[in-house]
Amino acid sequence: MPRSVNAVASRARRKKVLKLAKGNFGSRGNVWTVAKNTVERGLAFAYSHRKEKKGNFRSLWIVRINAAARNYGMTYSEFMGKLNAKGISLNRKVLADLAMNQPQAFEQIVKTVK
Repeated sequence: MPRSVNAVASRARRKKVLKLAKGNFGSRGNVWTVAKNTVERGLAFAYSHRKEKKGNFRSLWIVRINAAARNYGMTYSEFMGKLNAKGISLNRKVLADLAMNQPQAFEQIVKTVK
């Protein structure tokens, strides 16, 4: 009995990986073994960086809130502490957006907190 190899599925698998590797420099984009390694590594980084992105945005929001709060003579730490003490539940994303795009609204929050 002849050996049965599923060439259609194998080729489809390789094509899928080579498609993901498209645009890479040199053999990373068109040599199967090199492209496979590149794609695996890229997907691993994509997974971990999706998690990392959340922390990066949080730190950006904190920097923006701190800068805005210091315009009114408060540090970020003081501002957030007083905000929680007053029971105002606005998250950092919203506060940073207000600080950047609507300074009057942020000023009202600071006055409420003081």
